[in-house]
Parts: sequence; C-alpha cells; structure tokens
Amino acid sequence: MAKKINYLIGKAEELAKITSPPKMDPQSRDLYTIEEVIERLKPQLEQINKQFSGLDGSLCPRGYAVAKMTLHPSFIAKGHFPKQLLRNMGVRSIGSKATEIKPDKWMRKGDPKRSPSTSFFIAGKIENFLNFERELLSFTKDSYAVQDLMKIWSFESIPAASKIKENQSSKPGYFEVGIQFIPGGTTDFIKQSFIAYARSLNFDIRDDLSIEVSNLWFVPVVGAPNKAVELAQHSFVRVVRPMAPLRSFRPLVRSLPGSSKAKLPSAPPLASDIRVAILDGGLPATHAIEPWLNEYRLSDSSARDYPGGTDHGLGVTSAFLFGPLPHDLEAPRPYSSIDHHRILDSDITEENPLELYRTLTHIEDILISRQYEFINISLGPDLPIDDDEIHPWTSLLDSYLADGETFLTVAAGNNGESDESLGLHRIQVPSDSVNAIAVGASDRSDTKWKKATYSASGPGRAPGRVKPDLLAFGGSHHQYFHVLNAELYPELIPHQGTSFSAPYLLRKAVGIRALLGHEITPLAIKALLINSAQRNEQDQSKIGWGKVIGEVDSLIQSPEGIAKILYQGELLPGKYLRVPVPIPKSGVSGMVTIKATCCFSSHVDPQDTSMYTKAGVEIAWIPKKSKDKEQFFQQVKKATEAELRRDAAKWEPVLHAEKRKNGRLLDEPAFQIHYMARNSGANISSTRADSIKYAFLVTLEAPKHKEIFSDILETYSEILSEIEPRITTDIEVKV
Repeated sequence: MAKKINYLIGKAEELAKITSPPKMDPQSRDLYTIEEVIERLKPQLEQINKQFSGLDGSLCPRGYAVAKMTLHPSFIAKGHFPKQLLRNMGVRSIGSKATEIKPDKWMRKGDPKRSPSTSFFIAGKIENFLNFERELLSFTKDSYAVQDLMKIWSFESIPAASKIKENQSSKPGYFEVGIQFIPGGTTDFIKQSFIAYARSLNFDIRDDLSIEVSNLWFVPVVGAPNKAVELAQHSFVRVVRPMAPLRSFRPLVRSLPGSSKAKLPSAPPLASDIRVAILDGGLPATHAIEPWLNEYRLSDSSARDYPGGTDHGLGVTSAFLFGPLPHDLEAPRPYSSIDHHRILDSDITEENPLELYRTLTHIEDILISRQYEFINISLGPDLPIDDDEIHPWTSLLDSYLADGETFLTVAAGNNGESDESLGLHRIQVPSDSVNAIAVGASDRSDTKWKKATYSASGPGRAPGRVKPDLLAFGGSHHQYFHVLNAELYPELIPHQGTSFSAPYLLRKAVGIRALLGHEITPLAIKALLINSAQRNEQDQSKIGWGKVIGEVDSLIQSPEGIAKILYQGELLPGKYLRVPVPIPKSGVSGMVTIKATCCFSSHVDPQDTSMYTKAGVEIAWIPKKSKDKEQFFQQVKKATEAELRRDAAKWEPVLHAEKRKNGRLLDEPAFQIHYMARNSGANISSTRADSIKYAFLVTLEAPKHKEIFSDILETYSEILSEIEPRITTDIEVKV
C-alpha cells in the first residue's frame, strides 16, 4: 500500500486571536534648546523667502511655492511626523524622499555619523513662508508646535537642476514630467499653470497620454533639451526625466543548427477555472498554441505588429504554457489556458518614444477590468530603478495590486552586465513594484545554478529592498531556454532572458492554484514560493529570496518530518494578532527548524518614495508562553526607523527567516503580528486605515519527529484540516 502523501495544514488562521498591546514606555528628550533651533533655522528661512520673492508668477500658481523640509535623523519614525508645525505654518506636505545627513548631535552614543533621514516637499502660499519666518523668533518652549519644530534639521529651496534625471539611451527632447499636487484640494489650477508655462518654453504637452496616480501627475512633453532645467523651475515639478525607450528583447538566440521538432501534449489544460493573461507583443499569424489560447486581444486593432514583438510574445506564452521545452520528450501539460493581450505594437518606435505611455494605458485598461488573478509582463521601459523617484509604471501597478487579489510577475530586466558603478545593472522599472513579483533568471535549472550574468540585480528601493523577489530558470549559453517558433508544426528555438523566467515562475504559481483550487490565495502562493526557494552563496541583492524550486508538488507537500502550516486572512490596523504555532500534544522530538514567511499587500504613496508602503508589520516570536519575545525577522528591539529601513524590515511587504530550536523547549509557541498603518509618512487613525490581506506560512522541520504532520492534525482535529489537491491526475508535475 502506497504511503499517504501529506500536503498543507490549513485553516490555521482560526487559531489566531487579537491580543492586548504591550505596555509602551515612551522616552523622549530634546537634543537642542529652542534658541539653538531658531539660530539654525532662521537664516535658512530667510534664504528661501529671498528666492521665493524673485520667482515669476508663472512658476507659482495662485501664489503657491514648494520648499524642502528635512527631519533630524533621530526623528524619522511616523510618530514624529510634524503635523502641528505644518498646520501652524499653513503649508501641506505633498511628498517626500529619503536623504542622508550628518547632524551635529544625535540620540545615540558616540559621534554623529551620516545617517538616513527624510526630506518633505512642503507647499504653501509664499506669504505663509514669510509669516513663519517672522513668527519663528517668538517661539518658546511652551509654544504650540514647538516639539515639532525641535525635530526639524533644515529648510531649503529646491534647485531646478536637482529635479533633472539623466538617461543616455533616451532620444533627446522627449521627457516625462512628474507634477506634485496638494492632497485633498483641486488639481486643475496646478495642471493649467504647468501647461501654460511649458508651452511658453515651446514644449509640446501630451496631456492626452498623461497618467495620474495618487498626488502625482505624470505627463509626457517634447521640447528642446537645453530648456529642461528651465522647465523644472516650475514650483510643482517633482522630476523631469528623459523618456526611456522600450526594453530590448535581447539577449536571445534566433536559431541553432539541428533544431528539433517540438512534441506538444494533446490533453487540455489541467484546470479550466483559472484566468491568466500574458501582456506582451502579440502572437504571429501561424502558431501551435491554439488549443490553450482562450482569447487573443489587440489593445489597438488599428496598429500593426511591433517588429519582433510577435516572436517575443509567442516565446513568453510558450514559457508559461510549457516551461522550457525538452528535446525528444513531450512537453508538460499546461495548467491553464491563457488570454494573450497585444499591448505593444508598431506605434512604439524610436520615432515616437512617448507612445510607451500608450502601452501603460493598455495595461491599466486590463487591470481595471479585474478579469485576471494571474498576469505576466515581460516588457517595460529600459530604465533601472531610481531610489529618489517612483516611475508611473511602478506606481500604477502597485495601486491596482494593493488589494492582494492578483499574482503578477514582472521580468526584472536583462541589464545585469551594465555598469554597476552607475547603478545601470539594477532591476528595471516596473519590477520595483512592491505588490508584484519581480523575477530574475538563473543560468541553469539544476542545483549548480547561479544568477544569469545578464539578469538584473537588486537591491530594490526601501521599502522593497529584496529584489528581485525570486529567480527562475531563464536560460544561458550553458543551458538555453527552448520555446516554440512560429509554425504549425514548431521547432524548438533557444532563448535566454528574464522575459522567459518570469512566465515560467507564473506557471508554477498557476500550478499551485490548479492543484489546490481557490482555497489558496495569491498571497499564499507567493509565500509558498518564497518559503521553499533554494539559496546559494550569492548575495541577496543578486538572487532575492532564492531560486524557485522546480517541482510544483514539492511546493505543496509536507514530506516526512515536515509540517507546512498556512494562515490566510486580514490584518486590522493597529491591532496585535497572536498567531499560535500548532505543535503535537506530546511536543516536538529533537531539533526543529522553524521557517516563517509573511506576505501582505499594501496601498502605496508614490509621492513619498522613502515611505512608499502604507502598511507595515512588526512580528515578534514567543517560543514559550508567558516568556519574553525574541527576535526572529531581524527586527531589533527599540530600533529607530532608520535602522529598520536599513535592514529592510519594518515596512517590507515580505518577511522571511528561519530559526533552529530544541523542540522540547517549545511551549505553546506563537508569533505576534502588529500591523501598522501610515499615510504620507504620518500616523493615521486605525478607524481610517484599511485592513490588509496577508498570508503567513510556517514550516516545522523536525527530522526526528517523522509523524509531526499527522500528530499536529490529531491534536487540533477540531480546528485544522489538510488542504489536499482537488484534482486527481497522473500528469507529470515536474516543471
């Protein structure tokens, strides 16, 4: 009799309970006297007002101007957001970005060092800045908002040249401009002011292609490159960036001598209730994937195919349906059918690079439709990420993915061999999305894999430092990734690139859904992939959480001596959720390795690059009841936000770690998850913050306790249950 295969332990969220918050012991002290603060800030405000007084009215709509306010590094946690001071000044925070400064004093021991801080862009009437300069001298230690004032390191004007970004690969004269709006108010007067000013400089404004995300407006413009700095003088301009060209479809190999015929399966897809979309360059007129193609849609039916786009689209679709095609063997059976959307067409040419915005509007139309739970994008701007600014492609994706209902893979980029000293090797837009899965490429499919040299590296922006999220086999000169060519009886064509590793990883995600059904959420699938990923000696900035393993069944099974326990649900803002880890009634025999992965979705603030995610979690580990909490996810006790930002913990959308313990020392072990919410970097009332979806996966590996899986289910028989495959099939699930 065959031994029973164990899968996942589900419904563990029913063990979780809201618990009372820990007692807080807030400690604060003033670093400076009020006289010292006034002495430092007054000449700064005088300088700002001197510059504001010389600005032309065309640069300051309705008399509004924008300055920069930087916090002292000791006061950058969300609880230190200077709400009262901004209210007192009559200004609004309209965005922020990370910076580094070296203060003359700080809260820590030792001499001050260059440290992370936050700069806010503050908008107000020019007269309000003048009035505040006059009022500054009247501040005393008892004044309203004085505690906020004590946290400010500097006020500065914003040089136009600092708003300009460079991109040598862009076509001269084509730009995208990011405009900041004042939250909660009308935006039209700022738009019209910028349009009129830009036209006075002879720029052509393509507001028909513009995109508005949160408090940012991204608008393409065409004009003389030598007037870009002049354009950036408008007060509400956040960034002027050369329009990035489309990513190249290289590296790839067109053909090799002696190519073999593909052997495609005759069976239909394993599951018929999964909606998957491939957003790419279209499909050729002749192809062999018709049996697995639900719909082929053209985002613009009047445009012709992009040169090479259909070959790329077919290769990406082949990678999703079959994975890397084997020689002389039948290809694996697809897990689902697909819809292919041609979002890239002949209008995306070097002659009109602004049309890349049009591609983004096609993507937005598909996301708005909410038709798909699984999507792959293997194209985008040829632009490495920028720590200071969020790109419209990234912010748009994150906004639509914030509900946690969609599993979207993005190719990390094939620029990994570009100049590292200039950061040109880093992941490309939009793979810095915190709610999408950025996929890099490994050079081999076996255990000797490494990151493919062409595959883009991290780190990502903070939050979102661990990028790419995962690697999947993408091909290399050592071992190509074979896909179909455009024939009814196709041959195998060798390729390599993250364009193929991304849909290959999506295939594994859809495989989990096909086998386990809709009981498994997209976030739970993400946690399963990360929790089981293989790691090697390469730096995390190259491989993220590791390379996804090659067998779907291994992702969902709990072998002998292992129990995979899944929690799925929602986190409530401000609440502390105690998450018990179920163990057998008799305890755990021998040493046990505890792996834990937490994934959650988050709404975002694109205008606040250093505080991009609106949700964060702190997770404590409690191995024994009534005992002190212990560190698990590298979150240090009483850490400053700068320290948490540096080690990518507090506001990261994914946390993963493992710890080894003596099983006999575990006594009602539990995790405690605290969900924190913020808005534009400031505290937000729990009544106004959204709940967020999460998945929490705990794996107990106890080699000496071979029946740990069944023993846990027996102990919690009235609560927990096994999540087993919904489909009984003899198909090969190795992919």
